[in-house]
Amino acid sequence: MAKTKEISRRIKSITSTKKITKAMELVSASKMRKAIEAVLKTRTYADLSWETVLNLAQLSAKQQEPLHELLKPCLEAKKVVIILITSNRGMCSSYNTAVIAKAKESIARHQIDTDFILAGRKGATVYNQNYQVAAEFPKDELLTEIRDIYPIVKMVLKDYLDGKYDKVLVAYTDFINPVKQVPRVKQLIPVELASKDNYLGVTGQDPRIGLTVEGTQHEIEKSLINEGYVHEYLFEPSPREVLDKMIPRLVEIQLYQAFLEANASEHSARMTAMHQATEAAADMVSELTLFYNKARQANITSEIAEISAGANAQSE
Repeated sequence: MAKTKEISRRIKSITSTKKITKAMELVSASKMRKAIEAVLKTRTYADLSWETVLNLAQLSAKQQEPLHELLKPCLEAKKVVIILITSNRGMCSSYNTAVIAKAKESIARHQIDTDFILAGRKGATVYNQNYQVAAEFPKDELLTEIRDIYPIVKMVLKDYLDGKYDKVLVAYTDFINPVKQVPRVKQLIPVELASKDNYLGVTGQDPRIGLTVEGTQHEIEKSLINEGYVHEYLFEPSPREVLDKMIPRLVEIQLYQAFLEANASEHSARMTAMHQATEAAADMVSELTLFYNKARQANITSEIAEISAGANAQSE
């Protein structure tokens, strides 16, 4: 009897856990739909804006003097900063572990002195691994306004232009589909045409856009030689004043898109994790119910045997 009571308590406990994980799955699914809608709406715009940056970088590379400090290539990086985007809460499988591991892999591969800027509470684990943290910023679970990332952009631009950092990178998770997310480290500043991983979304290349660095360079070169037409930008009042306003805005768009990709990936990972937990709880309840029935049947058989033995003893 004691065994059946213990199994019954475990069944009730796991059933309660199953209800919680199911509720969390539904909440995550709702947030995931909103996050995916947001990321798909802006992905095309983010890619096309980055194409503009690449065009400017290509034009700047043809000049003896770079058009802007943010377009000047870095010949030797001595110190970099990584904006690490993680979640505020757990229960999202390996989402946080994977993006932190990707950032650490990048540091180990390049062997450069690196600082972290943290967005999301779970990124605080880098404190325990002896990494330097320059700042921490809060992160909303459903980012709706680009102004929410202004403090981060303002800080990294100032530090880069002051010479504190030679490169600014962002470590985030690229949303592929609700069951697949890929951690990435993308360089934001300075713009490098030689990079093979330029665009955000679908691991660096959105097939709906079809943009590549080679294609961008080809279009520029074609416009330079086609029928004597010279392709150039006209800046008014001056290139410096225009680019001082334009380049930071384009960097903001890229970082904003990285946050949207990360949010969609986080809620997808949490929904998948909670769905798997719900299924695992259901399997455990089925297994324990079988054990409960077997134990209960064994108790009944034992009681019947004892009654039969007692009856036989009295008849003798």
